[in-house]
Amino acid sequence: MPPTSPPPTIVLVHGAFTDASSWAAVISLLHAAGSTVRAPANPLRGLTQDAAYIKSVVHDIDVPVVLVGHGYGGAVITHAATDADNVVALCYVAAFGLDAGECVLDITSRFPPMPVADATFTTDLPAQLPGGPDSEFCISEERFPQVYAADLPPHVKNVMSVAQRPIAQSALTSRSGPPAWASKPSWYAIATADRMLNPTAQRFMAQRMAATEYLLDGSHAVVLSQPDAVVTMIRDAAGRGNGRGDELRHPF
Repeated sequence: MPPTSPPPTIVLVHGAFTDASSWAAVISLLHAAGSTVRAPANPLRGLTQDAAYIKSVVHDIDVPVVLVGHGYGGAVITHAATDADNVVALCYVAAFGLDAGECVLDITSRFPPMPVADATFTTDLPAQLPGGPDSEFCISEERFPQVYAADLPPHVKNVMSVAQRPIAQSALTSRSGPPAWASKPSWYAIATADRMLNPTAQRFMAQRMAATEYLLDGSHAVVLSQPDAVVTMIRDAAGRGNGRGDELRHPF
């Protein structure tokens, strides 16, 4: 019999306005299932820079990898995994799966605006910071709970609103390269109650990449509000992307 491939490492890439702690519940469930997990900090400074960093993380892993992106993190994994031979599957959670030459704002402008559109504000970064002058986006603390995380307990979304990480404007306007989803199997969890990324846009991207779709009735913070469903999708991808059939498809 041919040698069995080692189980893939799951690499979780967070999106804008949050940090790697947003994966806490997902990580706990994956650990309970025996998976090896990495959750690097996404710099949120620009698509090219962010993708290069995630690519370096993946490059240092000597087993198969399932890359998972949430929100803007989807754009990052799409750009980072194109020629990463050890990436066996891509998972998108209410995420941007860009095509070649697209930017995040191309997708958001193609569909009816969401409540986040009038809930963000910009601040200017000092010119002496690395990368030169730029602006970055935040969500107002008053609007964050309902726009980003309406289905989380008040104390959780209130903490997230004051701890949010801003994203550089250039990250939203940078053009993506050839998409990794064109050559790698993909899965997509559509958050049907999302007020950040239009669910219609999510379905459009999922169908464009011929992804295996999961419908989750949740907000953009679905990685925290429905971690069990997100993990079911990830384990499906880990099993089938690694050539192990459907053995990992059972839910928690």
